[in-house]
Amino acid sequence: MSKPIISPSLLSANFLNLQKDLEIINKSEADWLHIDIMDGVFVPNISFGFPVLQYVAQACTKPLDVHLMIVQPEKFIKEVKGLGSMMMNVHYETCTHLHRVIQQIKDAGMQAGVTLNPATPVCVLKDIITELDMVLLMSVNPGFGGQKFIPQTLNKVKELRALIEETGAHALIEVDGGVNLETGKLLVEAGADALVAGNAVFKAPDMLQMISDLKNL
Repeated sequence: MSKPIISPSLLSANFLNLQKDLEIINKSEADWLHIDIMDGVFVPNISFGFPVLQYVAQACTKPLDVHLMIVQPEKFIKEVKGLGSMMMNVHYETCTHLHRVIQQIKDAGMQAGVTLNPATPVCVLKDIITELDMVLLMSVNPGFGGQKFIPQTLNKVKELRALIEETGAHALIEVDGGVNLETGKLLVEAGADALVAGNAVFKAPDMLQMISDLKNL
């Protein structure tokens, strides 16, 4: 069994000293850097905008895993691509014409991901799963870091894995919210490919060791 992809979440970093945290991520076994862009409309919080992220992109040597928690994410495909992003992830709940948005992301030269909120069932992706590079399952309600893991997510991972195998899709399964060594182990066992970890990484006494421990679950 291959090791999980680890994508530390920038939302939990020290915003006053991002460069220091990014240097640690660069040296670590992390595979990607997860970036949550929030608009205060779709989610009850605002994170960071593209002027800040331009500097983050310059300082980070890991592929960028960009998660847009915003309404009308298709308006920002050009800006996300401008960061040099590997993955652009949009919420199912915010895209009226999801298939079109997925195609626009791919046409821009990025991989396309779709995120599902905790209350959104996996079955909504049945007709589009073969078009996706990744599905991100939220294991907390989006908007804030440090929330408690929703156990039902484990069943959703298994259900999504079954859908991927049934359709012959190649989408990775990523999970975000309340991920630590305990929940991460359960998620990997359930079939998750990638783990987004915020507080577990950036609040750890030794970030490098925590990332290594998550990588070796």
